[in-house]
Amino acid sequence: MDYLKTMFSLEEKVIAITGGAGAIAHALAEAFLNAGAKVSLWDIKEEYALQAKERLHAATGAGDRIQGLEVDALSESSVEQALALCEKTLGVPNVLVNAAGGNRGKSPFIEADIALFEEVVKLNLIAGLMVPTKVTAKYWIEKQVEGAIINMSSMASYIPLSGVWAYGAAKAGVMNLTMACAKEFAPHKIRVNGIAPGFFIGKQNRALLIDEKTGDLTPRGEEVIAHTPYGRFGDVSELTGVAIFLISERASGFVTGVTIPVDGGYLVHNI
Repeated sequence: MDYLKTMFSLEEKVIAITGGAGAIAHALAEAFLNAGAKVSLWDIKEEYALQAKERLHAATGAGDRIQGLEVDALSESSVEQALALCEKTLGVPNVLVNAAGGNRGKSPFIEADIALFEEVVKLNLIAGLMVPTKVTAKYWIEKQVEGAIINMSSMASYIPLSGVWAYGAAKAGVMNLTMACAKEFAPHKIRVNGIAPGFFIGKQNRALLIDEKTGDLTPRGEEVIAHTPYGRFGDVSELTGVAIFLISERASGFVTGVTIPVDGGYLVHNI
């Protein structure tokens, strides 16, 4: 057990998580806290971040290692302020998890709402990666911090999903920038990797996959399950092991620029 603690302990980690009130962020934060880390939850509304903090305190008893902040991930100044507040309260952050994202609607391509398309791209690519990564990497380089970044991509990063054009384009961009940033930041000993979740039920996609009246799968949900060899949706707790692996230098110190699917075999679509 001493070996496992040495390999996977996060006791020296101060982790900032964007989209901090979301289901994936909650599961990851709980795992990070249980592994000894300090966690700063960043969300667009302070009340959501503080509510998430309380839920995590109830689950882990680690309230003194949790911070909830209102952060606009589209604003460089807001992210800069969050980094300063995190440093003041928890210590210098050395991990960034870009968990902000989501989708808005579904339509045929020729009926796509361009304003909505831009909103979804901003949410998933600009707020979901570009601004927090730019500001945090600059902060680390100036302070000579050896940091780690985890970006959340998607099955849509690899294979387009019909009807969600902006989401797919943005998530493909997330995987592309994960590789690009990994090369750019490697000389500064900053690792950049990604996780590509398969299909996990959350607020954003529940109605798309499960009929709210009957509880049965929708046609889209049936297609997803038919495409997934494991024959089920994932549970967000199943993302935590790979996240801890990617954060720990002892476990993955020579790993950068990769995106790891956690998808029940969804990408293995052979005949």
